[in-house]
Amino acid sequence: MKKLLTLTLSLSLLFVYSIAASAQDSSTTSKIGVRSTVSRKRGPVFRANKEQVNQAQVILKARGLYSGGATGKLDAATRAGLKEYQRAEGLKVTGTLNKSTLEKMSIELTDKQKAM
Repeated sequence: MKKLLTLTLSLSLLFVYSIAASAQDSSTTSKIGVRSTVSRKRGPVFRANKEQVNQAQVILKARGLYSGGATGKLDAATRAGLKEYQRAEGLKVTGTLNKSTLEKMSIELTDKQKAM
């Protein structure tokens, strides 16, 4: 009886120890498909301003790629039009107003955007 109790206790401690070690490893290292809790700094995020979105919507509408009005909002219809424009112009298809898309559309960048 004593041997069985000792064996059960030993196995329980080994199990708890392995779980604790696993939890500690997952907080410091990255595994495939699992986000690491170690934060990485991202660079600045490129964002188009409202006026640039307005200008892009006018250009897309003139090319027949957008049927809405110039709202200055990057909505689903604008994103769909941007994807078609990017595909037609040989740009990376993202559906966003990134730097290369704005430059291709001849929309002026802000000083902050130029520095990115």
